[in-house]
Amino acid sequence: MRILITGICGFAGSSIAESLLERREDVSIVGVDNLQRSGSEINRIRLRKLGVNFVHGDIRAASDFECLPAVDWVIDAAANPSVLAGVRGNFSSRQLFEHNLGSLVNVLEFCRARKAGLLLISSSRVYSIPELIALPLLSRGNAFHLDCSGPLPQGVSSRGIGSGFSTRAPVSLYGGTKLAAELLALEYAEAFGFPVWIDRCGILAGAGQFGTPDQGIFSYWINAHLRKRPLVYLGFDGAGKQSRDAFHPRDLAALLDAQMRDVRSTGQRIYTAGGGTQNMMSLAQVHAWCDERFGAHPCQSDLRERPYDIPWMAMDSGDAERDFRWRVEVALPSVLEDIARHAASHPEWLEISGL
Repeated sequence: MRILITGICGFAGSSIAESLLERREDVSIVGVDNLQRSGSEINRIRLRKLGVNFVHGDIRAASDFECLPAVDWVIDAAANPSVLAGVRGNFSSRQLFEHNLGSLVNVLEFCRARKAGLLLISSSRVYSIPELIALPLLSRGNAFHLDCSGPLPQGVSSRGIGSGFSTRAPVSLYGGTKLAAELLALEYAEAFGFPVWIDRCGILAGAGQFGTPDQGIFSYWINAHLRKRPLVYLGFDGAGKQSRDAFHPRDLAALLDAQMRDVRSTGQRIYTAGGGTQNMMSLAQVHAWCDERFGAHPCQSDLRERPYDIPWMAMDSGDAERDFRWRVEVALPSVLEDIARHAASHPEWLEISGL
């Protein structure tokens, strides 16, 4: 099995590569990355030691695909993963389009020419922000919880958000590029006859993740708390009750592996994947975990709202469990412990992450 992973030196791409090499003896991996993200050079060195054939390239450039070998599958893990990309910071809306959607055309043309299947790592942020904000929630303890005592919108259950939930705009510029990428991938699959699987992933987290306030929030919070950096609960009454689920890329790799082994050519192609309601925490709960692990550290409150922030999100992975017998194996407390151990042994990690 020959696999190309785009964005392989990011946290998701490098972790998926490592996990697939552990899971399958018959796999060989080539990876491409432009090394633009701070810290990505560390993963390049680690991957080469694992036997990955690394190619320095930029998938926004069609010519950079010319030197890539034929493969059976492409795992597209290359994207700007921040929901604020294009509206905040030094990343423009045009750059967001080029990274998250324009580059996908080159990936799809590569799949068409090489007759390779595509596994597109999409995002939970393709869902409608107004619909997410309107979900019935209970404020209990230091976290928001889904109120299941009454009717729930289509695509929502006690297990979380499924693929049938509304994608009505606005979903953010970032979410719009991911949603458009899904549609484009499905159209290419139909037109040119190669398999496509799409996984709308919740938050990925684990040791070695580059953490900033806009992405990699679990890694950022633990590293910042350990080093007594200023921390702020932003919006939602400044209480840190906003809650998200998380899962490790090793679990995502297991799902991707199962999808590559599936030979059916019809049926459902879009799945949700995440930690689910059993693997979710609020910011306040993460902070309390850090207080117990590292000692008390104050957190400030800021009532201002950020664009695109939501109070609650958990992925319902029931369809993936039904079709691929897949479920999350790495519990969130284990993920946090791994991050904490890594943070303790890498005191420079926030600087490596670009902070």
